[in-house]
Amino acid sequence: HPPHRPQRGMRLRSPPTPHRHGGTMIHIAETLIIGSIEGFLIPDEIRELTAVMDTAVVGDAIRRFDTERATTLHTIPGHTLKQAMAVYEPAGRLEIHPPPQDAATILATAVERAMPALRRALPALTRCREWMYVEYGPGQHITPHIDGVAPDPSAWPRQIAGISVVLEHAEAGGEFFVETISDAGLWNDEGAGGDYSPSMAVTHDGADYSADWFRTMPRTRWTVAPQPGTALLYGSQLTHGTEPVRQGRERKFISWLISES
Repeated sequence: HPPHRPQRGMRLRSPPTPHRHGGTMIHIAETLIIGSIEGFLIPDEIRELTAVMDTAVVGDAIRRFDTERATTLHTIPGHTLKQAMAVYEPAGRLEIHPPPQDAATILATAVERAMPALRRALPALTRCREWMYVEYGPGQHITPHIDGVAPDPSAWPRQIAGISVVLEHAEAGGEFFVETISDAGLWNDEGAGGDYSPSMAVTHDGADYSADWFRTMPRTRWTVAPQPGTALLYGSQLTHGTEPVRQGRERKFISWLISES
């Protein structure tokens, strides 16, 4: 999961409700976090969201939002959208962005409720972007990639971490993973600039499977299958992706946690 290169990659809209939290500089540890918010969604919310999305994904929706979808939030410099989709989601996926308003309202309530725990993990957090709904069917997955902080790390807003919450797991496969990489070649020697924490560093552009240097880096994969309703947090400079679904559907919502000036 979402995708996701919102900085050197994704075109995202911010949600209408900001969560202000003044002036904390982003620390590199925030952009490398892996964490969880258990009970992010309560059982009634899971049932309501499932019902909303069951209604949204009927009839020709699978065709419109998956096999015939020609847009993506992922971009790769020098590649067409179709080529970027082939890199990130080589077998496709169902993607609805933005989600139905009823779903967005439930998720906004969950974010507000979880904000103390989110800010404990991510002190520089100010708000959550608009959510996106995705489904992965048999053979579908997202290849390893890094979202990054921003197209220009000196500009605002800055992406700190991704957040995903599963509604329903696939019967087999579809697990989310992160990959840890110690290779110094992942990092840009020029640094991040003066208004980050002094220890801040930024990864090189193009950290996705279109790049031989990234694809061939030695790495260690950590795989997880959280309980439905648990939110996963994964830093904006942490490599992540999903295993191919072998049977059933993996259904989830994803978004991004940002810091504003």
